[in-house]
Amino acid sequence: MLTLEEILSRTAHAFPDNEAIVLTDQRITYRQLNKMVDHLARGLIEFGVAKGDKVGLWMPNYPEWVVSYFAIARIGAVVVPFNTRYKTHEVQYILEDSEATTLFIVDSFAGIDYRTMINEIRSMLPRLQNIIVLGEAGEKMIPFSNILTLGEQYSGDHKLADRQAILSPEENILILYTSGTTGQPKGAMLSHRNMAENARQVTAVLETSEHDRFFLAVPFFHCFGCVMGILGAITWGAGIVPMPIFKPREALELVEQTGVTILYGVPTMFVLELEEYRKGKKEGKEYDLTTLRTGIMAGAPCPTEVMSAVIEELGCNVCICYGLTEASPVITMTRFTDSVKDRVETVGQALPGIEVKIVDDARNELPIGVAGELACRGYNVMLGYYKMPEKTAEIIDGDGWLYSGDLATIDEDGYVRIVGRKKDMIITGGFNVYPAEIENYLFTHPKVQNVSVIGVPDEVMGEVVMAFIIPKEKTVLTAEEIMDFCSGAIANFKMPRYIQIVNELPMTQSGKVQKYKLRESAAQSLAAGRLVKLPPHKR
Repeated sequence: MLTLEEILSRTAHAFPDNEAIVLTDQRITYRQLNKMVDHLARGLIEFGVAKGDKVGLWMPNYPEWVVSYFAIARIGAVVVPFNTRYKTHEVQYILEDSEATTLFIVDSFAGIDYRTMINEIRSMLPRLQNIIVLGEAGEKMIPFSNILTLGEQYSGDHKLADRQAILSPEENILILYTSGTTGQPKGAMLSHRNMAENARQVTAVLETSEHDRFFLAVPFFHCFGCVMGILGAITWGAGIVPMPIFKPREALELVEQTGVTILYGVPTMFVLELEEYRKGKKEGKEYDLTTLRTGIMAGAPCPTEVMSAVIEELGCNVCICYGLTEASPVITMTRFTDSVKDRVETVGQALPGIEVKIVDDARNELPIGVAGELACRGYNVMLGYYKMPEKTAEIIDGDGWLYSGDLATIDEDGYVRIVGRKKDMIITGGFNVYPAEIENYLFTHPKVQNVSVIGVPDEVMGEVVMAFIIPKEKTVLTAEEIMDFCSGAIANFKMPRYIQIVNELPMTQSGKVQKYKLRESAAQSLAAGRLVKLPPHKR
C-alpha cells in the first residue's frame, strides 16, 4: 500500500507528460505538478511544519489546492480541509480543535475576503503560526509563491527525502470535519490506506485509465472531491478539470472544450446540467458531449428519472455511490454490469474488502430484506474522531464495525437500498447539515427561547433548512432578524430558508421535540403555499 505522495510520485514517473490539471488557459503536466509539490513541501519544512502537524486548507477548487494537498502529505503533516462557505464561527472552532499550526487561504473568493475573516479571529488562535495566502497577502501573512521559491532554493538537500522516508500508509493524513449531531463538528481521521484504496477501487469500477479526464465541480474539501476525485484521477494518470463555482452552462461548455470523459456531481448538479442541455437543444445550441462515458452521482438520494435521463440524454453511463466521510467515503457502488433496475433503484453492492450488514437498534444482524441501520467493516473505516474517543466508540464497535446512522435493506444478491436516515441529518445540495448545530447557534440569539430545525423538500437542493422558533416573552422576533443573525456567521447552505415564529413546539412527555409533527406541519404548509422561501443570504 502506498502513501498519497508515493501515488503522485509513481504517476509522475509513469506519465510525466500527461496533463494532470486542465484549465481553459493553463495546462499542468504530472512532471510539473510533482515538481511544484516538491518545492512547496520543502518550503513548508523550512517554515517549521513538522511531521504530524495539522495544516488547514481553505481554498476553492484551484490547482494550488491540489499542490498544497500533496505537499502537506509529502512531509507527513495532516491536511484539514475547510468548506469555502464557512464563516468565522466555524473556522475558529475547527482551527482550535484541530490544533492547526499552519493555514492555507485564498485572498478572496466569491466576494468573500478570507484575510479579513482570519484577522478577526487570529488573536484567539495562539497555535496558528503560519498563514499562507494565494494572492495578495495581508500583514503577517506569507505569499504562496514565497513558499514555492524558498522550497526551490533548498530542493537539492536531503531534508525532504528524509521526511518522506519515515511516512507510513497507516498514518493519519486527513481530518475532515463533519457536522456534529451534538452541535459541534467532529474530525474524522482518515489514513493514507483508507483513502488510497477507496479511491483506487471506486475509479477501477469506472474503468479509469490515463486517457480519462475528470470534471470536478464537487468541492475539493469534501471526500467526493479529494478522495474519489483528485486521488482517484491521479492514481491512474488521468486529468483533472476543476471548477471553483458550479454553473451548469459553463460545466457543459468545459466538458465540450476539454474533452471530459468522467463527470462527477451530486444529483442537484446533474438536474441543472440536464435542464441546461435541454434548454440548449430548444434554442438550437447543441452541446457536444460525445467524450463523456461515465461518472458518479452521489452525496444525496438520486431520483430514478434523473439517473435514467443522465444515461440516455447526456450519454453518461453514470454510477451511483453510497458512503459517508467516516468510511473514506464509499461503501457501496453500482457497476456497469448491473441491470438498469438495480442501477436506478439501489446504491449497488459493497466494494471489495468491505463487509456490510443491517442491524436493529441493539445492533443484532437482521434478515435479508428487513430494514435497519447499515453497518460496514473493512479497510475503509476511519481511524476515529480526533480527540473524541467516546464518540468514536459510539460509531465503531470493538469488532471494527462502523455504524452509519442510515436505514437500509440488503437483498439476497447484496444490493443495498437506502430507505431513510436514522438521525435527523439534512442533505442540502449534497452537503450534510445536522439540525443540532444550527439549533445551538440560533439559541445564542438574545430573543430566542426555543428552536427546532428540520429539513424540508426542495426541488433543486433536495432539502433545505427550516427553523421553528419560539421567541422569549415580551419580545418581538422576525424572520428577517434571524436571517441577519445567521448571515456571515454560518455557511449559506446551513441558513434556514424557511422560518416560522411559533408560540409552542410539539413535545413528548419527556420534553423532547416531536420533529415528525413539525415535518407534517411543514409539508401541509408547503402544499398550501403558506410558506415563503427566504433568500440564502443578506449580503
